[in-house]
Amino acid sequence: MKKTENSLHKQGPLSGRFQEYLREFVYGGIDGSVTTFAVVAGATGASLDPGIVIILGLANLFADGFSMSVGAYLSEKSERDNYEKHKQIEYWEIENMKEKEIEEIRQIFRDKGFEGTLLEQVVQVITADKDRWVETMMKYELEMIPPSKNPFMVGAITFLSFLLVGFIPLIVYVVEYMAGVNHGDKFTEAALLTLIAFLIIGYLKSYVNHTSRIKGILETVVLGALAAAVAYATGYWLKELIL
Repeated sequence: MKKTENSLHKQGPLSGRFQEYLREFVYGGIDGSVTTFAVVAGATGASLDPGIVIILGLANLFADGFSMSVGAYLSEKSERDNYEKHKQIEYWEIENMKEKEIEEIRQIFRDKGFEGTLLEQVVQVITADKDRWVETMMKYELEMIPPSKNPFMVGAITFLSFLLVGFIPLIVYVVEYMAGVNHGDKFTEAALLTLIAFLIIGYLKSYVNHTSRIKGILETVVLGALAAAVAYATGYWLKELIL
């Protein structure tokens, strides 16, 4: 037990904070890599110039990344606001419907097996402090717990993960463009790099969802492959139809 406790203490606040926002990092990374690779695949299917691939990829990267981060921020903020709204309602009910709220506390702990003198002592202790009373009602009556994540951090980490992981399918195109070389099959190299990203982010996804490592990896790889296949086929079909 001591060894486990010591290892937890050695993790430090940075490790704990990373784990707290791991879900945002993982899903931001999945969305970024899948959508950007789909853009690359679609542009390749349409036989577009590498410069166009970079423009489309970066435009998608920043626009979709910003959109996703705003959505994540608003979702987390909405959850926090909803919790605070119900919390204020509970305070109002304690002030204006005190006896009814006392009976609700009594019923909650009666259902948990408390009875007689012990039950009344528990009710008295809880209702003696309004904050404790409200927290108990929030947890056991409404089954709501206070959100622990900062909405801004949720949005920021989602955006950064989207950019970092989502840039991987574009690395080959950007490096070769900046170096002024063009050696041919960049899409295969981009696909290999993206596959590595899928493997890593899928592995992390298994921690978030508490599933097997293989399942987390396969889900991510299959999702990315399907999105890329659809995009490539669409790009190829549109090229044949329009050009």
